[in-house]
Parts: sequence; C-alpha cells; structure tokens
Amino acid sequence: MTARYNEGFWRFFVRVLVECNVSAFLAEKAMLARKGLPWHHRSNPFWQYWLWQASFLLLALLLGDVSGLFLFLIQAVVAVFQLELVNYVEHYGLTRKHLGEGKYEHLMPRHSWNSAQRASNWLLINLQRHSDHHYKPDRRFPLLQNHGAADAPQLPFGYSIMTLTALSPRIWRRVMNPRVRKWRAMYYPEITDWAPYKDGSLPLPK
Repeated sequence: MTARYNEGFWRFFVRVLVECNVSAFLAEKAMLARKGLPWHHRSNPFWQYWLWQASFLLLALLLGDVSGLFLFLIQAVVAVFQLELVNYVEHYGLTRKHLGEGKYEHLMPRHSWNSAQRASNWLLINLQRHSDHHYKPDRRFPLLQNHGAADAPQLPFGYSIMTLTALSPRIWRRVMNPRVRKWRAMYYPEITDWAPYKDGSLPLPK
C-alpha cells in the first residue's frame, strides 16, 4: 500500500494492518470469481497462508511454551513494523496517473523514492535503488541500476536517517512534503486537482 500525502507513519501503519489483508483477500476472491470459482476453493493461496501461520504458532508454543509463543509474536510484530516503515519511506506521497476505467499509467522509476547513499547501498544490497526495483522487478538486487534526479525522485538522506525521521510525522512532513509537491510539478504539471489521488495509486508490486 502507498502512504498518502500528509499521512503520518503511525496512521499509515495502523491502516496497513487493518486494510492490507482484507484488500489482498478480496483481490484473490475476485480472481477466483472470474474463473467461476468460490472464494473457499482449494486454489485460494490464503489457505496455505493460514496453514503456515497456524503451524508456526503451534510450533513456537510446543517448543517454548507460552513464553516461546509470546516471543514469536513479538518478533513478528517487529518484522512487520520494519517492513512497513521502509515501505512508507519508499512510496510516500507518490502515485500513478489515472487513465480512466480503473487503469493507471505504466509503472516508471518516478513512482518510487530513490536513494544513492553508499551506506544504504552496502547495508541493504541496493534496496535504496527502489525506483529500478519496481521498474524492473525481475532484475536481481545486486544488479539494480541507479536513477538520477531527472528520472526518479530522490530521498535527501539514506534509509537509516529517513526511517528514523518517519517516526516523527511533523519532521517528516517538513522534510518530504516540499519534495512531493516538486515531484508533482515536475512530472504532472497538467494535474491541478490532486484530491482524486488522495488515496494513492493501485498498490505497487512487491
């Protein structure tokens, strides 16, 4: 899910926890319906997701008793928190142009925040080259290309600083909102009313 313009991380995080699973399930349900199948058909991958989740919870309980289950849940929450914090930084305020009839423009490097910071590069195996990751999702991380300011919006700092900044919505908006407005003026000068885009674009592929 894409973080909306002016949406603080904490509000975004709660929204993701509530909406992400629901929207993913409805998408799978719609795909099955187009094949003439009910949502509870065995080909629905959510059966596998639920089975694996239940299995790991049971294994944690058997191996570590209640404390083991508790620690497993804590690490799961921390992992999801870290994932969505980075997701928030990578896509904040960006959207694709709506072409009508539920269609959006092709995903381009300008639809994700890019960073050319060496520390992020070394620590995260080119993850900061996120614009290229979405533009060419089949390209392996060590081979991801860097896109300059002419092709992709640039984060002012590396991921370590930007994720910490995101934890303070007031500071984050002060740093990033002018950049989002600059991005809008640079790539979509013809759009004068951004209200229809307040909910962001279609979810970006992972």
